Amino acid sequence: MEPMRRIAYEVVQRACLFGSLAIFCVMIGMSFDARLAFQTGGTLTAVMALTLIYKAREAPTKPYKKTELWLYLPEDERPPAAQAQWASATVLRETYLTFALWTSAISIAMWVLALLFRLAGF
Repeated sequence: MEPMRRIAYEVVQRACLFGSLAIFCVMIGMSFDARLAFQTGGTLTAVMALTLIYKAREAPTKPYKKTELWLYLPEDERPPAAQAQWASATVLRETYLTFALWTSAISIAMWVLALLFRLAGF
């Protein structure tokens, strides 16, 4: 099960990095107004966290053979078909929720920074 966790972590991390890159580009585009940039970044990061929560909720019903995790998992490390759905759903759900927690913390930090900029008069 450990190779599955590692691969799931890499798959979700890569998706989050692409999302973070998009959010960063939007924030750079709004860098003329720091408060607005951090408000937008916080909102978009919260949307990413909600998307991760949705994906975690959807994981148990998604066919395991259609997941990116299953495609990257070497055949000798794949669980038997009887346990594969449960194992992949459990690992993906835990990974999505872990990243959703981290993303939520980043979103809160951005909103706090936007509040500090507002209080400072920017």
